[in-house]
Amino acid sequence: MEWFEIKNWLEASTGLARDALHIYSAIFVQLVSALLFRRSLAHILPWTMVFIAVMINEYLDYSYIPAALAANQGYLDGAIRDIWNTMLLPTIFLLIANLWPRLLTGSPSTTAIADTAGEPEQQQPD
Repeated sequence: MEWFEIKNWLEASTGLARDALHIYSAIFVQLVSALLFRRSLAHILPWTMVFIAVMINEYLDYSYIPAALAANQGYLDGAIRDIWNTMLLPTIFLLIANLWPRLLTGSPSTTAIADTAGEPEQQQPD
């Protein structure tokens, strides 16, 4: 089974459009890469793995197209749209993880810290 056939099968079996499959695949690759390489989403490596995957995908798509049709501007426009669509959420995750990490992790409660700051430690009975 060739790559193009696998993509057609995924589209038919899930009922999702190819654009949606691009988005879900990108998120999947980014999260799995972060887990496998033990890096946070703030690290560039998971984002880079998504970029490599999307470029391989577009290369395989482009190589499937007959040479006479490959010169058509519509195929290039479609490839650019696929790359843009696929990289958007991973790029947003990377930016949020670097610029506003508390949006992903939550901020510590300042009232919980203030409540325990002035209390003496409880001693355990012997």
